[in-house]
Amino acid sequence: MLGFAETGDAVVVADLEAGIGTLTRLEPAAVDVTVVVVEPTLRSIDVGRRAVSVAESQRQGRVVLVANKVDDEQDRARITEAFGARPLVVVPADPAVDAADRFGVSPVDHEPSAPAVAAVEVLADMLADMLGADPPVR
Repeated sequence: MLGFAETGDAVVVADLEAGIGTLTRLEPAAVDVTVVVVEPTLRSIDVGRRAVSVAESQRQGRVVLVANKVDDEQDRARITEAFGARPLVVVPADPAVDAADRFGVSPVDHEPSAPAVAAVEVLADMLADMLGADPPVR
């Protein structure tokens, strides 16, 4: 689908399948920013490292890491150690996200002031800055 997207001023956000399959099939330099989401588990970090490697070898723009479901400083340190000084947004483990999921609503609609929602807003602002786009409307 990304192969058919028009280039220009449009911003396209795509949530791709987990793993590296889609990244390996993209044309080189097809995207401006690759967001790699990892959880603080060894398996997730391993897949994340491979995704970063593929994104870099395929020249898929700047790489931003999202550390998802982070419980504590040990989780954060594990991810920071694995990926170095890359741009990183930490999304804390947040009961508000689980509650929203149970209710079938978005976390931002369920609890707009939740810590996880605030972290995703930081990510949106970071991406807007990187792409030279207007900040998201809240």
